[in-house]
Parts: sequence; structure tokens; C-alpha cells
Amino acid sequence: MIERLLVDVFLEAHRSPPKEIILDLDATDDPLHGHQEGRFFHGYYDCYCYLPLYVLCGRHLLAAKLRRANIDASAGAVEEIARIVAQIRAVWPKVRILLRADSGFAREALMAWCEANRVDYLFGLARNERLAAMIGNELAAAKSAAEASGKPARRFKAFSWTTLDSWSRERRVIAKAEWTQGEANPRFVVTSLGREEADARRLYEKVYCARGDMENRIKECQTDLFADRTSTATMRANQLRLWFASFAYVLLCAVRRIALKHTQFAKANCATIRLKLLKIGALVRVSVRRIKLAMASSFPHQREFRIAHARLAAAAR
Repeated sequence: MIERLLVDVFLEAHRSPPKEIILDLDATDDPLHGHQEGRFFHGYYDCYCYLPLYVLCGRHLLAAKLRRANIDASAGAVEEIARIVAQIRAVWPKVRILLRADSGFAREALMAWCEANRVDYLFGLARNERLAAMIGNELAAAKSAAEASGKPARRFKAFSWTTLDSWSRERRVIAKAEWTQGEANPRFVVTSLGREEADARRLYEKVYCARGDMENRIKECQTDLFADRTSTATMRANQLRLWFASFAYVLLCAVRRIALKHTQFAKANCATIRLKLLKIGALVRVSVRRIKLAMASSFPHQREFRIAHARLAAAAR
């Protein structure tokens, strides 16, 4: 099964089980320019598009689910996470799992599932008047500090909070009360992590904000490896196209991890690897017994190419 294979590759990439992993979830737009099945106009992205769901752990892609755009960003997330977590825990039963996502995933169904299945979460939380009122003093203090120093200032506060009707229980909320460029810039996250595990500032600045790196991985998939080329008529065919691009990403991640470690390309993005190591000119000679590739002697990355070839050949034995 294709979906299971993505998780299998992730598990096999580790020699030993990690103590903790962070799974990042995000939804993004896949613009459409035809009349494909399932196309809808999305007001936020201001275009006709699909709304694929991505799940990653660091650089490892665990899921790429094509969806219609007339849904909530979190639609289907519980089912995808339940499948992925079950597959991971079948191999790593003791690993601790943290889900991280923006406010589009701070939904009762997903948080309740996490709480019932020993999975921690850290989600952005959309601000509103009730939340803003909880940090009035902190915002005032940040404003005074910013006006005195001439630089942005921020204060943090943790408190228990629940919605008027959509949440089933109180949950821990972390607030960033920031004053910058002459105006308030409050932000909120909701989490299952307690005070003893992380203070409010570290939880927001070091743990939550790190989720921004996932957007770079999505850009690699969609921009560098053409995951947005969903131009066929049916959603089924376009899901297959999305998987093709996903496995191209997985393959390049494997090349980076196995063949390019300790080289200048060890942390390169997919576009750099394609441009400097794959899209190179060569003269191909085919005989009965072998295929010979003759590359230009002026090729600037010969050392890295030889290292990658040797390591991949050794790994294939």
C-alpha cells in the first residue's frame, strides 16, 4: 500500500527508535487551471484549487493526501494521524509523539483523539476578543517596554481556557503578548504539554515556531518536484501524480541522507541536488555488456558525485 510505504521508509531510516518525534501537519493550496474533478474556489487562497494535507517528521514525508478545497483544513486529519501513529507504534511502541500544526487544526475531534491515545499536541489558536482580554495586562506591559526601548517587546502567559461550546474541556493555552511597530501582535497556542515540561516562552519560541520549517519542505515538494502538477481529469489520477512527486521527494531525501552526508550537499534542498548533481550533461555509450557515461572533466562537483555513487553502490549490495 502506497500510504504505508511512506511511513515504512521513515521507520527504516532510523537505526534505533528515537525517544520523541514531532509530526507536523499542514494544508496548502494546489491551484487548478482546468475543470478537474473536485475543484472548488477557496476564498483564502483566492483561486480554484485542491487542498492537500501533508504530514512530515523533520524532512521525512509521511503522508500527502489530496483533498477537495471545500472542506476545513483539518478534515481527515484524525484518520491520517491514527493510521500513521498506529504504524509507528507497531515498530516503536515506546516513542513519544507530539503533533504540531497551525490554528486550522485546533479542533475538538483531533485534540480529543490525541488525549485518548497518548499523543501530545501543540496547535496554534485563532485569537478572539475573549482570548485578547486574558492578556490585557501583559499587552500593556509589552507596550510600555517597547515605547521605552524603541524595540519590539513581548510577554508570555499560560492559563487554562475553554471555548463557549466547541471544546469538551479546559486546556492549557500559551499567549504571546507582543507590541511591535506601534501595535499589538498577540498570538496563542493550545497544548497538552504541562508547565513542568516547558515554560511558556520556550514552548512558543523554540517548539511551536519551529514548525515553519515544514513550509520549506512543502515548497520542495510542490515547487522543486512538481507535486502541484495535478492536471488530469479525476481526483484519483491526480492523487497518483501527487504520490509520484512525493516519492521523488523521498528518494532525494534518501540520497541526501545516505549518499551526501558530510558533503556540501548534506543539507541542500531538492532543487540544489537536482541542478548540481542530476541535471548534468554526459555522453552515453551503450555496448552489449555495459553502459558508459562520460562526463565533462570540468564538472565542478566530481568529488561529491563519486562519493554519492560509491555510497549508493555499497548500500545496494
